[in-house]
Amino acid sequence: MRADSPIIEIPAGPDLAFELAAIRRGSRIVAGVDEAGRGPLAGPVVVAAVILNHRRVPAGLDDSKKLTPGFREELHEKLMATATVSIAVAPPSVIARLNILQATLWAMRQAVLGLHITPDHLLVDGNIVPKDLPCGGEAVIGGDGRSVSIAAASVIAKVTRDRMCQIMHCDEPDFGFSGHKGYSTPEHLAALGTHGPGRHHRMDFAPCAEAARLRAAG
Repeated sequence: MRADSPIIEIPAGPDLAFELAAIRRGSRIVAGVDEAGRGPLAGPVVVAAVILNHRRVPAGLDDSKKLTPGFREELHEKLMATATVSIAVAPPSVIARLNILQATLWAMRQAVLGLHITPDHLLVDGNIVPKDLPCGGEAVIGGDGRSVSIAAASVIAKVTRDRMCQIMHCDEPDFGFSGHKGYSTPEHLAALGTHGPGRHHRMDFAPCAEAARLRAAG
């Protein structure tokens, strides 16, 4: 290569390295697990567990946050047709009862148990593996950008939750859930101040509790 030749960088993305490493250690079936919706002030936490068909991995899989809504929908359709998928939802009532972390771990366990094929190994996005699972697993920080199985789970969870936010918007259009998806945007916070929290809000989250308090104080 000439000294003045440009250096072409190939962007990193998720691959099968974690899955193949687990298979080399003796696992046969590896599932990816990821969630959508831990941070919002409203709506559920949605978790997906996905077992990919390694011969039919859709091209372009990546962290769902890096993908356009239209492409996420395309990938969702392909994954539902080729992969084994389970989805679990923790609504605001469960979040309030358990707290957001424990509700997420609860939903992860429910999603794994809902797979009609029992995996031998789990790849879980984040730094915690839920307890009482039917198999061993490993936490992968930033896993939705490193493992295609976790990336697939992130796409399924994100698309599912976004669709649920559309339904929430139809139910309570004053809050604009279809746009901000329950996150604490200025528009959402303004709507909370005007209308007070609605039936989809997480009342254990401080902005919702404060909005309720101010509304009651009149």
